[in-house]
Amino acid sequence: MVKSLRSILVAGLLAAAVACGAFIVATSRVSAQAPGGAAGTFNFSGDYAPVFHEDQPERGAGPDIGDYLGIPMTEGARLAADTWTASKLTMPEHQCKPHPSDYSSRGPANLRIWQEIDGPSQQLIAFHTHISWQAPERTIWMDGRPHPPAYAAHTWQGFSTGRFDGDALVITTDHLKTGWIRRNGVLRSDLATVTETWTRHDNMLDWMVYVDDPIYLTEPFVRTTDFVENKRQQIAPYPCYPVVEIDRPVGVVPSNLFGQNPSLDEFSRKYGVPYDATRGGAETMLPEYVEKLNTMPKPQPAKSR
Repeated sequence: MVKSLRSILVAGLLAAAVACGAFIVATSRVSAQAPGGAAGTFNFSGDYAPVFHEDQPERGAGPDIGDYLGIPMTEGARLAADTWTASKLTMPEHQCKPHPSDYSSRGPANLRIWQEIDGPSQQLIAFHTHISWQAPERTIWMDGRPHPPAYAAHTWQGFSTGRFDGDALVITTDHLKTGWIRRNGVLRSDLATVTETWTRHDNMLDWMVYVDDPIYLTEPFVRTTDFVENKRQQIAPYPCYPVVEIDRPVGVVPSNLFGQNPSLDEFSRKYGVPYDATRGGAETMLPEYVEKLNTMPKPQPAKSR
């Protein structure tokens, strides 16, 4: 009788130990795959449609000639912008240029983001992006690799590395080709460093761009663009083939010589903004500039056509 009770007790203890072990294994597997993930990671993958409630006129038809308001531009940048003409875009070598990565979010930018994951380690290697207009694709390296030396090639997308700041992605980009801050000739040099931040708010993606340019800006220039996630979005191919749109003599490049652009005051006269204010500069970014604006002579209104 005693032996039987002892056998039953031992068998019960063994069964309890097995059940406890199985419970620990099962729960540990579940917790390893639990939702939430590690701190300092966020998967931005998805399709996004641009939201045009910010700066819609500038991002659509484009800014007026001579509108440099709110841009902390240098005198060299102003001089370069004054020579610009939209006719330059009719030249074959300019027809299929993509927007550089620091401006591409501003245009017709249906956006796709996806991750590159290393198979054996399951570590995040990079984020990739594809944008609809001119179909540029970009890599944002997340594996800690260094930026290339200064003599390495500069491209439209540049060389980008990223790091997480909480649930935000902070991107640093250099090695960019000379690009533009505004589509009326305001340039960004190839020596600029661009810092971007991606932040998700529910189904909205906020894309902040911070441009630090020692050549064309007297201080950093910052702007934001918003996107909304669209799970039904289809991005079509974007083939582009340059053609001769306007016959010109060999060597002719559309431009305005220094001091000879006849359109620079059109924006001022169209909106009644003092001409000196339209010339831009860091002070035109500040709210208190309104006080100075009120003391400046108003331009003659543009003649109706």
